[in-house]
Amino acid sequence: MRKFLTELRGKTVMTNDGQILGLIDNFVVDTISGGIAHVLVTPSEDVEQRLFQSDTAGRLVLPFKSMRAVKDVVVMDIGK
Repeated sequence: MRKFLTELRGKTVMTNDGQILGLIDNFVVDTISGGIAHVLVTPSEDVEQRLFQSDTAGRLVLPFKSMRAVKDVVVMDIGK
């Protein structure tokens, strides 16, 4: 299935075990390969941010390769 990145912005992100992480804010692109490297997620209030890598704006930095399903929500396979 193909999606435009603009269609994903603002979607809810959750882990494969049902924890809501937040909303997709943006993406980080590798300028050498042209591939998407990371998903930037504005965290929900319930997320323990110290358990995740974050950027200077406080967004969670999640590996794009962890994205497993995109429907009403985006499911990320995040192993802790």
